[in-house]
Amino acid sequence: MNPSNVTSRHSTVIPLHPHDRVFILTGAGISAESGISTFRDPNGVWSKVDVETVATPEAWRRDSKHVWRFYAERRKQAADVRPNPAHYALARLEAELGERLMLCTQNIDPLHERAGSRGVVHMHGELMKSRCDRCERPPFHDERLYLEGPPRCECGGRIRPHVCWFGELPFELDAVLEALEISTVFVSIGTSGTVAPASHFVLWAGRGNPGGTARKYYVGAEEPENAMFFDEVFVGKAGELVPTLFPAVPELPKNELQTL
Repeated sequence: MNPSNVTSRHSTVIPLHPHDRVFILTGAGISAESGISTFRDPNGVWSKVDVETVATPEAWRRDSKHVWRFYAERRKQAADVRPNPAHYALARLEAELGERLMLCTQNIDPLHERAGSRGVVHMHGELMKSRCDRCERPPFHDERLYLEGPPRCECGGRIRPHVCWFGELPFELDAVLEALEISTVFVSIGTSGTVAPASHFVLWAGRGNPGGTARKYYVGAEEPENAMFFDEVFVGKAGELVPTLFPAVPELPKNELQTL
């Protein structure tokens, strides 16, 4: 990558203009600062657990009790975890920008919601939700553990975690891609830049704009694998940097709000 796009943690400012549409992508790094274990780090979850036994449709068909218990333990671990300043800063930004912000996360934890965010798109699902593996019953909020194994739906199917397993399509991709294409500012926070399709978002951001691109920024403790595609890379803790990103959010004139 070009080292000129790496910026000191003390000068993290992203200016916004009245017509900007902001797309925020968050990954494991933002939640790790709250104490939630990451999956792909050297000491992460996948270094201790075989992916094929807990995070694939085949694993669910083979041993649903084992899979359920794995996610029940993760629910238990997440029960008392609290958001950090980065989560709260993004909730405030959502309150200020409204529909001009898309907050998309690769994380399945509920920390964004606990910080006050309301329109979060969980492209990999939600740990605190479940759904039936047979019928069309909508996903529902579910913090119960059922450590003995998965409960049954009224239709007779098994209740599974509402998460995206390997081999399954991420959720709400159409809405995500639409927001990406019209975004003018793209900010990735705490992502590795290795997990598709999210690793390609930086390339797709702003493709529907007249100039065919967006202003692109990364924030995280380490440079991501796709760092060369960002205009600026801010290296440091998300909890310290994100609250400084947007010092002032300009408002649109009232007569222009209806055109959004």
